Amino acid sequence: MKILVAEDDRKIASFLKKGFAQEGYSVELVDNGEDALAIASRGGFDVVVLDLLLPRMDGWTVIQRLRAARVKTPVLILSARGQVEDRVRGLQLGADDYLPKPFSFTELLARVRGLVRRSQGQPPGILQVADLTLDPGARVVKRGEDRIDLTPREYSLLEFLMRNADRVVTKNSIVEHVWGMNFDSFSNVVEVYVNYLRKKMDRDPERKLIHTVRGVGYALREET
Repeated sequence: MKILVAEDDRKIASFLKKGFAQEGYSVELVDNGEDALAIASRGGFDVVVLDLLLPRMDGWTVIQRLRAARVKTPVLILSARGQVEDRVRGLQLGADDYLPKPFSFTELLARVRGLVRRSQGQPPGILQVADLTLDPGARVVKRGEDRIDLTPREYSLLEFLMRNADRVVTKNSIVEHVWGMNFDSFSNVVEVYVNYLRKKMDRDPERKLIHTVRGVGYALREET
């Protein structure tokens, strides 16, 4: 999941990025409204977490212009302006949720996940490739009847591969969706984490699901 966070308070922005990253999510930070509008308008994000009191363009205007441009990405307002009239105004302009500061990160995370589920139209279904299953709602991964314990980053990588099952995904696209950083700055990260996954779920060479496509990337598929 990719999250755009528009927050000009550096401490809060750093806290949010660290918290979402620990859950395995890719985060992009901006500290002003103009950049928030420009980047959110390009699409590719699952949720926008938006402060209202931003420099160069306030959050009200960002929401208004996004909706006028028919950008449907869910927007969660995270603001110190917590009065009822502020919440009503935000929702009327097109925000999908509103959480006042100070806030609980656990609650924020639950609300973000809820927005993603609603934007997909229904609760996320279980992903399956051969005997490998991943339940996005419970964040449970199994190979057959055996549960596989994954770190948040390993889980995020596996989910991306499973959502692109039977297709070859490049290393660059994996880094962009799972890490949210430039590929050249961390060139071996994909290989390292793919190896972690293989050790946990592909121990039997006759039943391996993660396949290397030399010079391109990886594919998760059942070979018959």
